[in-house]
Amino acid sequence: MSKLVTIYGGSGFVGRYIARRMAKLGWRVRVAVRRPNEAIFVRPYGVVGQVEPVLCNIRNDESVRKVMQGADAVVNCVGTFDAKGKNNFGAVQNEGAERVARIAAEEGVARMVHISAIGADLNSTSVYAQTKAQGEEAVLKHMPNAMILRPSVIFGPEDQFFNRFAGMSRMGPVLPLVGAETKFQPVYVDDVARAAVMGVTGEAAPGIYELGGPDVDTFRELIKQMLDIIRRRRFLVNIPFGVASGMGSVFDTLKRLTGGLIPAQITRDQVESLKQDNVVSDGAKGFADLGITPASLEAVLPEYLWRFRPTGQYDAIKESADHLKTE
Repeated sequence: MSKLVTIYGGSGFVGRYIARRMAKLGWRVRVAVRRPNEAIFVRPYGVVGQVEPVLCNIRNDESVRKVMQGADAVVNCVGTFDAKGKNNFGAVQNEGAERVARIAAEEGVARMVHISAIGADLNSTSVYAQTKAQGEEAVLKHMPNAMILRPSVIFGPEDQFFNRFAGMSRMGPVLPLVGAETKFQPVYVDDVARAAVMGVTGEAAPGIYELGGPDVDTFRELIKQMLDIIRRRRFLVNIPFGVASGMGSVFDTLKRLTGGLIPAQITRDQVESLKQDNVVSDGAKGFADLGITPASLEAVLPEYLWRFRPTGQYDAIKESADHLKTE
């Protein structure tokens, strides 16, 4: 019988890429999510019955255990940007990670891969970063041979980074940026998935790996590159951290008072995160140790950002026509 992997958050941005790769390797894949009916799209990743979305609440022991039974490996991709509510930072990124690792140890699961983030730090001023670090500690306490991946900002067709700012560029001539000079090392989502699969199959040694792409740029430089790709000119305005913190407090309050009807455009905790560079640490294990050559922004962004161009898919045709007129 083929081996089984349970992927918590397996229909999410990173999880779906891991699920697809595991299915291609012939593994059976359980995609553990809160809303299985919204994860039906993962089924065609394999043959009939090979990839199945299953109900799971990462805040409940029995729920986590039920979908893990019989698994040879587990991957935890669950994370959140919500500071409040039932599925807050602590409940998901600390307690949830601990629960998955503890039950994996109890069930005798051979391998575990945990997706964390660059910047995970118990002493950070960001609660998000604190709980990421707490989750890592909890995982290693119960599964000391786990592989922990710390990616920088992740890009790909479903990302909430470049897609978000490309969408904002349609709304006017100005794009506001918080932390315009903060450095990032964007990493392609499928490269993160490749690393995770190596941990699941045992091809990679256990430990913490920091994953960053080949390009290190400031936030401003990344947005400029995005604007070049979508053929738009916008005035980039850096919002000082003090002002951004005030804005974050207002948005946090509005979100709380309206029960989430008014989403926060930026939170105070996100502002705190943006004060620190998001790049691979000196001496950290990374892609080189895994034998993976990460994809560049230049090679991937045009493949999915073209729809934000002024004339979308027809933009290249229009440029060709204009070029012919000048000849």
